[in-house]
Amino acid sequence: MSTQRIGITEEASVLLRTLRETHGKPLMFHQSGGCCDGSAPMCFTQGTFLTGPADVLLGQLEPGTPEPVPVWISKAQFQYWSHTHITIDVTEGRGAGFSIEGPTGQRFIVRSRLFTDEESQSLEPVTTG
Repeated sequence: MSTQRIGITEEASVLLRTLRETHGKPLMFHQSGGCCDGSAPMCFTQGTFLTGPADVLLGQLEPGTPEPVPVWISKAQFQYWSHTHITIDVTEGRGAGFSIEGPTGQRFIVRSRLFTDEESQSLEPVTTG
């Protein structure tokens, strides 16, 4: 069995289902690398944020939306986070970015931990955009 690089809490899944219903379109995440967004997972409707060869697909979340939710990160940022399992969670408050959950009074955040040696040996390969 392979190790997933990305996960999601039930609370974040609930918010994603609400956003999917509200916007009526498939969703995606891009893990921000800093600047004005800090290191926040940014949620967009698919097609709003374009990924390319400089982005890495960490995996697909299954939060109960009609389709999986892909999670992307830049190649440069992935080099720093490649040894880390990322869990998308949610907290109260408004983020400072362009993520679509802003008006809800909640914001997505990242919780992370290092992979164990066993997990590192069974990591799923990544693909680029």
